[in-house]
Amino acid sequence: MTKFFDFSHLRGDVFGGLTAGVVALPLALAFGEASGAGPIAGVYGAILVGFFAALFGGTPSQISGPTGPMIVVFAGVFASLSGDLSLVFATVVLAGALQIAFGLLGFGQYIRLVPYPVVSGFMSGIGCIIIALQLARLFGHEPEASGTIPALLEVPNAVTNPNPAALGVGLLTLAMVFFWPATWGRYLPGPLAALITGTVVSLALSGVPVLGAIPTGLPEFIMPAFSSDTLLMVFEAAMILAVLGAIDSLLTSLVADNMTRTRHHSNRELIGQGVGNMVAGFFGGIPGAGATMRTVVNIRTGGVTKISGMLHSLLLLAVVLVLAPLASKIPHAVLAGILVKVGYDIIDISYLKRAHRGPRFDLALMVLVLGLTVFVDLITAVVAGVVIAAIAFVKQVADAQLAAAAGESDDSNEGLSDAENALVNECGSSLTYFDLGGPLSFGAAADLGHHVRERISLETHTSLVLDFSRVPFMDVSAARAVETIAQDAAHSGKHLYVCGINAEVSKSLEGLGVKDQLPSGSRFHTRLEALTAARNWIFENPASQAENN
Repeated sequence: MTKFFDFSHLRGDVFGGLTAGVVALPLALAFGEASGAGPIAGVYGAILVGFFAALFGGTPSQISGPTGPMIVVFAGVFASLSGDLSLVFATVVLAGALQIAFGLLGFGQYIRLVPYPVVSGFMSGIGCIIIALQLARLFGHEPEASGTIPALLEVPNAVTNPNPAALGVGLLTLAMVFFWPATWGRYLPGPLAALITGTVVSLALSGVPVLGAIPTGLPEFIMPAFSSDTLLMVFEAAMILAVLGAIDSLLTSLVADNMTRTRHHSNRELIGQGVGNMVAGFFGGIPGAGATMRTVVNIRTGGVTKISGMLHSLLLLAVVLVLAPLASKIPHAVLAGILVKVGYDIIDISYLKRAHRGPRFDLALMVLVLGLTVFVDLITAVVAGVVIAAIAFVKQVADAQLAAAAGESDDSNEGLSDAENALVNECGSSLTYFDLGGPLSFGAAADLGHHVRERISLETHTSLVLDFSRVPFMDVSAARAVETIAQDAAHSGKHLYVCGINAEVSKSLEGLGVKDQLPSGSRFHTRLEALTAARNWIFENPASQAENN
């Protein structure tokens, strides 16, 4: 038992877990209501995902449960499947299974490679969606249909025909969650204070829409079901939930690492999140992920080990068993106010304030992903953002590689010994030296032959040396570029020398038939040998040397 649980921080874990549970309660109710499955489903999700993700996960201090991004996706799933619980929660179970597979296959290290502007735009878009979905509810109105656009279309009607009582309670909630003093939050978190205060005030008012009856007791088992008509939809939604939950959780794990000066186990964390979501799906809990705010609260109040996350869930379970009838009096406007604050916190305000000082492309990418997230869908936003960022990065790398190969960079001859530099200078314009300088991206390979042709003069250059010393591997695009260079050299009467080809590059060139274009007499192990051979040929052909001069 002591090998699996660390009791050396028990006091801090107890305080951290209980405090995180208090913070999680209003958020779980709000997320459950926003998802369409009901507030109790939000609490069940916080209990089950929180407990099992802590028990089996790889970030000891992390608190897991329903999060804004996960709820946005799940709400869409719930609406598209017409609230069929067996299908809806089959999606959650399948998402958990996919996360376990991600962890077992070692995908944790790759999921974290999403560029920051994409993550920023995606998360900010999620924040905007959460706020948009709650604006009408602050005025006592309910959107006629699910989704961002119907919610925004309802706002003008809500503003012109408000429910005064609901609006008053909503504004009170907003004021408390935004301006609650941090020093008071150590003893009573702002969201919980707003939940209690707004509910008590609403009891003295009439006409305020409230949650209504909430089930009590333990959740019932739900048997997942699939049908041929909905299988593709369920799998697509499960994949989105799995990837989104993985990204959300691992980003929170990085936050926890920075605060605790530890290092999480990303693949184990994915397995823990998957187990938690699978169990939640079987018992009617909405899906969850690592929750940044609750994790921060846990760490700041002493939580260090997985015990804190498990205690957070046990506290919520006690609330469900005892206090659920009181939760039926909570107004929709109060939960809407709490969620508006959650949405605001998700928006990357700090980056937006400084974005104009950074690369403009990154800002444009962030805005594009944000717009796609809000007005199209989440998966399109992430895929488009990653693809565009990858293409832009390849272009930057390719430009740098081509500049180095073309001798346009300041360090084009960096790394040459004194003897090698002397040979290059002695040959003058008769010799051109190309340092390929590292792995050749397919972006650089596409234009490499063109740049070589531009650099070599038909009148003066008689020899060229290609240095592969820093090329660890080569793909088809790069190999074909080398073939083109060799063919151009042969056709124009230039003498080509290559050096530094390792076993892997040699195997690629031979397998693709490119090695046939490089005669054995032109291949050398070292750069000095290749430069010496080129120098000797130039000076053994005085006619060519004279022409060059």
